[in-house]
Amino acid sequence: MTTVPYAELARVTRSGFVESRHLGSVVVLDPSGAVALRAGVPDEPVLPRSTLKPAQALACLTAVDAAGAGSPAGRALAGAALAIAAGSHTGDDRHVAVVRDLLTAAGLGEDALACPPDWPEDEPTRERLIRAGEQRRRIRMNCSGKHAAMLLACAARSWSTHDYLDPAHPLQRHTAAAVARLAGTPVATVAVDGCGAPLFGLPLTGLARAFQALVRAEPGSPEARVAEAMRRHPEHVGGWHGHPNTDLMRALPGVLAKGGAEGVLGVATPDGYAVAVKVIDGSPRATTAIALSALAAAGAPVQGAGELRRVPVLGGGEPVGAVTAAIDWTAGRTRTERED
Repeated sequence: MTTVPYAELARVTRSGFVESRHLGSVVVLDPSGAVALRAGVPDEPVLPRSTLKPAQALACLTAVDAAGAGSPAGRALAGAALAIAAGSHTGDDRHVAVVRDLLTAAGLGEDALACPPDWPEDEPTRERLIRAGEQRRRIRMNCSGKHAAMLLACAARSWSTHDYLDPAHPLQRHTAAAVARLAGTPVATVAVDGCGAPLFGLPLTGLARAFQALVRAEPGSPEARVAEAMRRHPEHVGGWHGHPNTDLMRALPGVLAKGGAEGVLGVATPDGYAVAVKVIDGSPRATTAIALSALAAAGAPVQGAGELRRVPVLGGGEPVGAVTAAIDWTAGRTRTERED
């Protein structure tokens, strides 16, 4: 059996003891588009999961634009609504209101959503709903913004809505083409995401190129509009409280960040650096620290997010260690970063 040469990307220390290690791949592009740093196997295809949502939102936006950017659908898919289409919201009531507005603009109700019903990820909201005797709902699921945008695009183009998740549907064919164009590489595989939508696999390098393309797009272009919506409304990309993508974009204004399940993250800076991370064990807890460490090593200005480079490890409710990046780019080997 061939062993894939994944790199050690992060370590978990507890009371000075290395408790766990995260392996995977990472690639950083410089503003020219050249590969500045790489570790592991970044040319290996990955399933980007929700990290792909900005590209899927772009496909919805270009489909709506084709029906008339000044149309009701075009006016609806903007601002916070465009951000939530590109995001993984936490099911806060404010998120639900934005998703409901997208469905209303499409002339559809919540029952048109084909994502599975779920509890909101926002803990206070979830506890309140459980106490009130509520049930899981599709509109509370973290992907409902993406699904509502897909339904709006279908309605704008007079495409069928009952089968909008079929990979052969016009919207999904349009989305696959948009993903490949943005990433500069063909789609490697088509799978089914956790929300039921088609999921388009890409090499990690292609995922980084997609994020770079969004931040380097011409002002006013659909790509730039997606990036701007996400950066202006980071709370709709994630949530209001303790969401890593939202926290990163707030710490570094102008940065674009979107994570996905199974340890995937894409980040791009306003000056054109881009990084993509895949942790092979699927854990997302170290991805932000890994991305920031790699960007800093490549020369990107990410000093304002220093606190996000360490994830506290708790013992008895108090910090006793940390999750930190383990790549020593200068030495070409992995190491545990000093806890100072």
